[in-house]
Order: sequence, then structure tokens, then C-alpha cells
Amino acid sequence: MNSPRGPRWRWLPAEGSWRYHLLLAALGIFVLGPLAGVTAAYMNLSLGFFVGGQVLAGLLGSAVTAGYGASGRHGANYVQTAAASVASMSGLGVLLQAMAWMGLPQPPAWQMALYLGCVGMFGVGVGMLYTPVLVDRMRLAFPSGLAVANILRALTDPVLLLRSVSQLGGGMALGLASGLASVRLPLLGAIGLSASTFGAGLVIGARIGIPAATGGLIGVALQPYFVSIGWLQAGDPPRKIMFLIALGAIMGAALVDMALIFARALPWSPWRTASDAAPPAAETGPRLGSMRLVLWVAFWAGATVACGHWLLGQPVFYLAVAVALVFLFALVNGISVGVSDANPISSAFVVTIVILAALGLRDPGVGLMAGAVLLVATGVACDMQQDRSTGWRLGTSRAMQFRYQVLGVVVGAVLAVVFARLFMAAYPVLLQDQTVLKADQQPAEWSSAMTYKFVGVLRSLTTDLPFQRIAIGVGIAVGVAIEGLRKWLRPRGFVLDAIVLPSPYALAFGGFVSLPTSLWLGAGGIVGSLWTARAPVRRDAPQDMSSASLFGGGLIAGDALAAVGLGVASLLALVT
Repeated sequence: MNSPRGPRWRWLPAEGSWRYHLLLAALGIFVLGPLAGVTAAYMNLSLGFFVGGQVLAGLLGSAVTAGYGASGRHGANYVQTAAASVASMSGLGVLLQAMAWMGLPQPPAWQMALYLGCVGMFGVGVGMLYTPVLVDRMRLAFPSGLAVANILRALTDPVLLLRSVSQLGGGMALGLASGLASVRLPLLGAIGLSASTFGAGLVIGARIGIPAATGGLIGVALQPYFVSIGWLQAGDPPRKIMFLIALGAIMGAALVDMALIFARALPWSPWRTASDAAPPAAETGPRLGSMRLVLWVAFWAGATVACGHWLLGQPVFYLAVAVALVFLFALVNGISVGVSDANPISSAFVVTIVILAALGLRDPGVGLMAGAVLLVATGVACDMQQDRSTGWRLGTSRAMQFRYQVLGVVVGAVLAVVFARLFMAAYPVLLQDQTVLKADQQPAEWSSAMTYKFVGVLRSLTTDLPFQRIAIGVGIAVGVAIEGLRKWLRPRGFVLDAIVLPSPYALAFGGFVSLPTSLWLGAGGIVGSLWTARAPVRRDAPQDMSSASLFGGGLIAGDALAAVGLGVASLLALVT
């Protein structure tokens, strides 16, 4: 642990002391975490997705840790790590809504919170287990992680702040305005305007943004063909089948990359290069032992199965299969987050149900509890990877970030149940099963798209749909083929790399989201690359702290602030 140092603001405890960590933990899990958590719960119930809490928590947390000077970035990173875990767990209370829609008996609150907590602890370990590959070795962008790193660098360093305030502040103002306006102005909602999506595009650039938009256009082009072969019904959105192909494509590309990474890890490997042996960025504070991490993962994997079986009465076999699948989807979804900032956790849930159905599962209740393992663990794991990407850039201790996320999971598991039951009690419309309602009966303000997807796939357990497995297989083949060619040809030109032979990871983004969302990401990528190409080189700032990435991070932060405002307003209306 760091030796205690005196802050420049006298009321702050010495850096590295127990009072220092008590202050940061309390700020993250009892103030900023619940604030972002109610936002996540509101957005998931009303829309079906939520804005991650990393950027917002980092922004607000740095207001306190700025008193420690440049080293305050580490404290702010700990705060956002804990708060983001509370938020991501809180948003997954939609599992209780899915139970209500299907008429399933809900377990006592303490049992559900304990189950979610065990799964979350397992996810923390798996997420950290993959960070040496995804963050240290593959060095994926993780747009929100980069945005947080840039914000913390700027807000805790007076020199960088003076040079960055216009881009960061301008992006925040525009993101806040557009986030609030999109709720009030139907036109903005109709075109799918998303400041955070456009901001993520500014961060990742055109080489990722253009393939993401291309993936969405491919889905639209193939829609008539999918209808003709029975994979879609007339009027179905393309992503209803494209998300399976997209997940398969990421799996296939990951197979190629992981094979090369493991091959290069061997000391005698002919593919090993000097960069493969390069040490990670310097860290402050205690380090995290690999053996202890493996033991942590093993213990909480067993605890998840035991809790699900003995407390909730679920079959051990399906719980064990779900736990095993977490190791796959924590990698696949982690790559997706690292490339495009999108975590398709609901898609991982659906694919898990498809796999369990192929193994003989026919009980929707069992499917929901087993799928919850993937939903929660993969969400928490990807949060850990996103947070760690920030810590890697700042040199923050992995071990300390791990501890703060554990605290966030504990509080978030409780709040997930509390917020879900609070909203459903106050708004009975949330208890209506929208999968059986006619179009004119659908509630306008509570679309609950994530719950709709869960219940829809769980109800399909009574009918075997082999084409879903075929779609995943097609995606795997496409991913292996494209990534294999990319590794062989090593495309260097922009046209070849972004258009002719784009990354399967980026291409897959268009399969997970609606077409307007992928187009906004692509537009942001093009604007970001043009901005960076024309901007003067700044030698007084880190290489990844460009004006485009700062403005993009501001957009993401502003959109998050708008979401917080809407979530808090909804909660205040609820309690009054």
C-alpha cells in the first residue's frame, strides 16, 4: 500500500491511509453508486439498456480526489470502479421483472440478493483473469475506459486541465443537452440520436466505426433473405437473427487471436516478438497474485452453483454449464466492449438459453436462473475489464481496483432487488407481460426491451429452433475466415483495413444494435479520425489523449448526466 501522504486540502485524509480508503469506498458505494444505480434500473426498465456508470463516477469522484494533485487520479479511479459495479448490478433487477411476466414465484429478497452477489463475485474474478490478455497484451481501446482515463488525467492535473477544458466541457454540455432533448423531441428519438454512441465513435475512429456501420447495413440487406428461409418473420428487425451471427463472428475471431497469443506466450515460439514480453504499465500499490485470483474464481464458481441449487432449487447440471459458459462470454463480450464500447450481455443470455435448450432444457424458470449467471457475471466481468483499461493507462493498482469492485458488487446485489421491487410496486404497468400484448396495448413509457428479449427466448424453450445454432456456426466460420485473412495479409491501408477486410469485432457491432445506432457510431468514427488527422500534435499530453477523444469522452459524460437526471426525477416522482 502507498505510504500516507498529506493532501493539499487539509480536510482530506492522508493518501494511502485507512481513512483515505474509507472515504473513497463510502463515496463510491453509498453515494455515486446508488445514484448511477437508480439510473441504470430506470433505463433498463424503460428502454432496455443503460449508460455505464464509469464516466460519470470518474467525473464526480475526481472532484474530491483533485485535492491530492496528480496522484488523485488513482483515488478517483477506485471510486468509479466501485460505483460502476453498483450501477451495473442495479440495472440487472430486470430479472425480477422477467419472473413477474412469466408468473414465476419470486424467492425471498435475501436469497435473490445472495445469489446475485455470488454470481457477481465470480464475474469479478473472471473479468480480472482476462485483463492481462485484453488490456495488457491486446491493448483494446475500451472507449469508456479511455474517456475516464482522459477525464481523470485532466481534472487532477492543472496543466492538462487548462489545455483540455474546452474540449471536455464542450462535449459534456452538448451531450447533456442532446440527452435531455432526445426525450422531449420525438424527431431526435426517431433518428436514434445518441450522444454517447457518437462520442464512442470519436474515441475509436473510422477504422472501427466504418465496419460497425457496415455490419448494420449488411443486416438490412440480408433481411429479405432471412425472411425467405424462415429465420425471420416479415416485419422482424434484422438484429433478431444478426446478433447470433455477430456473436459467432466474435467467437471465431477470438479463437484465432487466442491461439496466436498462447503460441507467442511459449518461450520457444517462432512467432514470439519483443513486444510480447514487454511488461505492463507501472502500477502503484499492492499487486494481485495469479494463484489467489484462480482460487477466488474457483471458490465463487462453486458458491454460485451451491447457492442456486440449495437456496433456489435449480438443477446443478444447468448451473454448472452456465458457469462454464461465463469463461467464453467474458472473453467474447470483453473484446466487443474493448473494440466498440458495446456489451451485448442480453445476447449472451439468449445464446446461453439456445445452448441449454440443445442440452435438453425445457423449463423457463430454470433457464432464467441459469441465464442470470451469464447476464450478471459477464456484465461484471466486462466492467472489470473496462475499469482495468483505465487503471492500466493511469498505472493504478490492479489489486486495489479488484477490492473496490468487490465492494461495489456487494452493495449492487442488494440494490438490484430493492430498485426492481420499488419500481414495480410504484408502476404496476411494469408487471404486464408485453410479449402477449397487442401493438396498441404496449405501454409507451416502459418498453423494457431487455426483459422482452429474455421472456421471448425463455418461452421458446418448448420449441426447438435449430436455425439459431446454425446462425451461430455461420458467424464462427465468418469470424475465423476474416480474422485468419487479416493475420495472414496484415492489412495496412485504410481502405483494406476498414472496408475491404474489416475487423470482425467491429463488424459484429452492427448485428447487436439497431441501424441508427451503428450509423451514429460510424459517423463519430469518421469525424474523430478527420479531427485527429487535422489537429496539431500535442507533446505535452499522453498519446491517447487527443482532442477528439476528449470531446468524445465529454459527450459520453454529458449523456450519462442526462440519464442520471431522468432516473432521479423518476425516483422522486415514485416516492412522492
